Amino acid sequence: MKIWRQTLGCLVLAAAGARVGSLVQQAPAPEARRANPRQSDPLARRAGAKLYARECAACHGPQRGGIGKAPPLSRTDIYRAAPGALFWVLRNGSLRGGMPSFAHLPEVERWQIVTFLQETK
Repeated sequence: MKIWRQTLGCLVLAAAGARVGSLVQQAPAPEARRANPRQSDPLARRAGAKLYARECAACHGPQRGGIGKAPPLSRTDIYRAAPGALFWVLRNGSLRGGMPSFAHLPEVERWQIVTFLQETK
């Protein structure tokens, strides 16, 4: 009986720790609902492009196509993602996925990157 409880406990912990889907899909609902205050600002998009080139392109590629383990960011699900979810990913990163946190960037700069990412080509 003790072995059964230990096995069940391990399975519950493993299930609780397992995450499915992309990082964007893992954003908590309250975070995902945050609106992008820079959404329609063309200056924010240009600033976001520069920040992307400096902070993100080394891993995700200059054209957002992904490099190695870093996924492409030129996908429809990124363009259509909730802005708050992208902001959450930038702030938190993913230790498991190898993405660092970008919480060191001021909030306005993270929103500028989100603005750039959500502009379709």
